[in-house]
Amino acid sequence: MSVAEGWKSFPGPTPPGSDRPGRAPVSGSDVPPLPGAMRAAARIGSTLDEETTWAELTWVVAGLVGGAAAVLRPGRDGRPRYQAVVGNPALLPAAGWAREAAGGCPVLGAGGLALCVPLVIGGRPHGVLVSGREETPFTPAEADVLAGLAGIAAAHVRHAREHDAVSGMVGKLQRALLSEPGRPHPNLDVAIRYLPVGRNAMIGGDWCETVRLHFGRTLLVVGDVMGHGLEAAVDMNAYRSALRYIASSDLPPHRILRQLDDIASAEPERRPATCLIAQVDPNRGRVTVAGAGHLPPAVVDGRSGTSLLPVPVGPPLGTGLGGYEAVTFRLAPSQTLLLFTDGLVERRGEDIDRSLHRLARVAFEAGSGVEDILDTVLARLDARHAEDDVAVLAARLRHRTAHADADTAES
Repeated sequence: MSVAEGWKSFPGPTPPGSDRPGRAPVSGSDVPPLPGAMRAAARIGSTLDEETTWAELTWVVAGLVGGAAAVLRPGRDGRPRYQAVVGNPALLPAAGWAREAAGGCPVLGAGGLALCVPLVIGGRPHGVLVSGREETPFTPAEADVLAGLAGIAAAHVRHAREHDAVSGMVGKLQRALLSEPGRPHPNLDVAIRYLPVGRNAMIGGDWCETVRLHFGRTLLVVGDVMGHGLEAAVDMNAYRSALRYIASSDLPPHRILRQLDDIASAEPERRPATCLIAQVDPNRGRVTVAGAGHLPPAVVDGRSGTSLLPVPVGPPLGTGLGGYEAVTFRLAPSQTLLLFTDGLVERRGEDIDRSLHRLARVAFEAGSGVEDILDTVLARLDARHAEDDVAVLAARLRHRTAHADADTAES
């Protein structure tokens, strides 16, 4: 019997709740020519979760063979243990025998009533698919089919592990960058939050930064690199490093954007990015803002509510178009400046003006600090269920103290 015929010799898996569990399959011409195994294979690997994939494999195999199935893998103590067991575990051979039996190819045991198939990932064994049933011995064709299903599951697990490895690397890079923002002057209270989209989503290119300047001024920055994953995080790091270098020249915000655009547009592989830069001068009570394709900042005022600052919108960084403009506003000690990426407000199918209006309607309790303001805006806009990454920064002028005056004088 060929492998293809072997695939057709299996009925489909017994659905949950069937009143005919444990029914042994028959072979040859007595079996309707339904490609049950081929249909069942499509049920394996529906997620990027390894444990779910093994469970899907054993459920499919148990249904096909009319018996029990499990994955034999080392437990926490290093001893082989059956996992993801489906069916009557008494039909499975001893775990020690199954581990020794499946060295490199499918092995029949217990008078043909047990079948062990090695699970190989990247050329290395990572467990054994074990199946058992009563009365009807396994055939070589069935062994071929189960080996094919085991290979499908192993391929999905390898992909899941690679995905997790890349996600972990990107996450570590992003967290390392976000955990060490620049230190603002003591005359400014600053709070920063970053929320990646989804539980298993790749980290994106959203970021925040603060840079201390001379004479007590601080540069506040938010940016958003196009896309997600490792490439976006690497480009985010490049933009952030370039910003820190350019900011050391103490240029106004629009000239910093121009130089960032020149650097990015000279590198064809660099992804475009939006960016908003605000230079806060507590001594004069003012803020100078310039944007590159980014949403405007908001000002939270305990007396008049929340409003958006009208900032000219320049082209995104990396286009080489330039043309950035800066505008200056008064900033009172009672006001909080809010910089954010579009994930905070944008919702699919909604006009951006309506999204921004929703932010402007958020009410804050009197006397709220910068941390409280971030908690409120993230909760009211349901940022934890946003459709994109969220980076947000809140800053407020701090009442001057002797320590702050000394620090400013040193700078």
